[in-house]
Amino acid sequence: MVSLQGKSLLGLQGVPKEEIELILRVARKMKEVINSGDKKLSLLKGKSVCNIFWEPSTRTRGSFEMAAKYLGADVINFSPRGSSIQKGESFRDTLLTVMAMGVDAIVMRHKQEGSSLLAHQCVSPLIINAGDGAHEHPTQALLDLFTIQDVKGHIDGLKVVIVGDIDHGRVARSNIYGLKTMGADVHIVGPRTLLQPEIEAMGVTVHYDLDEAIKDADVINVLRIQRERQGIGFFPSAGEYNSLFGLNAKRLQKAKDDVLVLHPGPMNRGIEIDTDVCYGDHSSIQEQVKNGVSVRMAVLYLTIIGGVDVDTTR
Repeated sequence: MVSLQGKSLLGLQGVPKEEIELILRVARKMKEVINSGDKKLSLLKGKSVCNIFWEPSTRTRGSFEMAAKYLGADVINFSPRGSSIQKGESFRDTLLTVMAMGVDAIVMRHKQEGSSLLAHQCVSPLIINAGDGAHEHPTQALLDLFTIQDVKGHIDGLKVVIVGDIDHGRVARSNIYGLKTMGADVHIVGPRTLLQPEIEAMGVTVHYDLDEAIKDADVINVLRIQRERQGIGFFPSAGEYNSLFGLNAKRLQKAKDDVLVLHPGPMNRGIEIDTDVCYGDHSSIQEQVKNGVSVRMAVLYLTIIGGVDVDTTR
């Protein structure tokens, strides 16, 4: 019997297919709740979730907060700004302080790779990784998988192209792990400066030409080009990047007629994706945000309470 009860979610590397399928199945029921007139459940009544974000976030932090509240949990939002961290309190001591308050799960984002694993080793509450540096972002990948399954009906056998900043993209890494586990044919594409040769060891097909990569693609997942990195020399200019790797309507015609376009957000419109594509008929970018709440509800419920299914009847 598959159960996630008591398991922290640090990444998708090594997560069995059965566990991913369980999360997606429960997320589907959670989406039905969100689409209903009454979104409130009592599945996590008496439980508490603490969101600690050392890096800025809109979608992830907001959806985790809503997910916990929809499930009936008490939620604490903790920000380093205005906290004892500014007085010099260490990462470990901050986590120990939160643990002493009696929380059941800590959702955390940190700029340092491996921070969620360290947290898991330091404290007893469940740790849900909401992004650790350039390492992993498991719930983003899970909501991407859910969106693909929702639109396409399946994941196995689909050609999925991930385009953009692969080296610094925790979203890319988690997506590759999840997509490969679910049987997708994964292709990645971007400038050579953002694609290390070692990436092929993950079992993906590597391209350096976007037009070639997206030919007959079923899904294109466009990753954000981080403006803060443009001065480091990964590519000459935003305009040149757009001309070579920006997804526009003309390029989109090379993919399948029913291609699905995704983007984890926030978007740099006019750089990695054009406005007519991100708001076009092929895009499910806004639906990804909605699905993020459903998936995070499933993750919180399954890790804190467990079970092989969920009864959402009231």
